[in-house]
Amino acid sequence: MYSIILLSGGMGSRMQNPIPKQYMLLAGKPVIMHSLERIDKIEEISEVIIVCADEYVSSIRLMLEQYGISKHTYFAAAGESRQASVMSGLQLVKNDSVIIHEAARPFVRTEDFVTIINEPCENVSFGLQIPFTVIKGMDYLTESLNRDELRNVQLPQKYNTKLLLQSHEKAIKDGTTFTEDATLVFHYMPSTKIKIISGMEYNLKLTTRMDLLLGEQIYEEYFRRKK
Repeated sequence: MYSIILLSGGMGSRMQNPIPKQYMLLAGKPVIMHSLERIDKIEEISEVIIVCADEYVSSIRLMLEQYGISKHTYFAAAGESRQASVMSGLQLVKNDSVIIHEAARPFVRTEDFVTIINEPCENVSFGLQIPFTVIKGMDYLTESLNRDELRNVQLPQKYNTKLLLQSHEKAIKDGTTFTEDATLVFHYMPSTKIKIISGMEYNLKLTTRMDLLLGEQIYEEYFRRKK
């Protein structure tokens, strides 16, 4: 069986809205509920750990009731960083395998979760091929990068729980910060194989107001029309 950590602690400052993006409405329902409704259909997932600010726990509990979510659901306090929030959620994981997802990625499909669950490799990340040329540098170019060797990291991801926890513990000890978990695990466990499977172009992370407008079109094209 699998646990899933659903990261919902971001404040969404770039969205320029007092309500965090994961609680804003998309296609008539809170963004977070799009992921939770699909997770609720997956038998292999036995528990959901929502990492969020304490002030939103009661609101999310009400949403779970309103939308008929039946999974065993627990809450962990959001940390000051994404990395700290994952570590907070890991403290509650009961299963040997854990899936990481973000509430701000509402276009994940049920079959996307099933794909990583069915993948034999126990550490898996979705990754989307980058279609544009990438350079490295700030004020001046310092390096050219081969886009054929680069992937845009997407979620969900799947990990061996013990391995992910040990990697996070080492990062805390070293005081290092990572923006996602595949690079963190690879940094501390370089002999570990992390499989990259093809991502989906519509698996957008809502970050700005423009993303929310685009999100309505994505929902219409990929979800409502295909029901």
